[in-house]
Amino acid sequence: MLNDRRTFLGLAGAAGVSLLLFGGPAPAEARFPVRRTAAEWRRRLGAQRYAVLRQAATERPYSSPLNKEHRRGTFACAGCAQPLFSSATKFESGTGWPSFWRVLPRAAVTRPDRSLLMERTEVLCARCGGHLGHVFNDGPNPTGLRYCINGLALSFRPA
Repeated sequence: MLNDRRTFLGLAGAAGVSLLLFGGPAPAEARFPVRRTAAEWRRRLGAQRYAVLRQAATERPYSSPLNKEHRRGTFACAGCAQPLFSSATKFESGTGWPSFWRVLPRAAVTRPDRSLLMERTEVLCARCGGHLGHVFNDGPNPTGLRYCINGLALSFRPA
């Protein structure tokens, strides 16, 4: 009996630590209009974009050419081409990732992210569910938001 209780407590503790470190389960793919198999996403995106968009990896800060993109246009999801951000809402946050103070209407969804022993708000493409980055409450007016987005998750279309 003692051995069963120890096993149960050990497994329950491991599950709790896993949730704390890695967050909850990924969203159901079926809830997004664009769905592909993992193999299809890998083939379409390449290794780096796949890691960011489908596995919630983070690119190195200051590594994206989109940090220096200042032309008028639209930033779209690199996975499904959903327009996400207007260049008019881009600002220099000094964080090393493209930052925006507003997402286009119905272009993205958010969910709690409890990975890395903290709670953040993850930003996902509303069309394909691709991981874009996170949103924080330390941005400029008028919204006070900072959408901190991986450049690998985006493509840019000049106006």
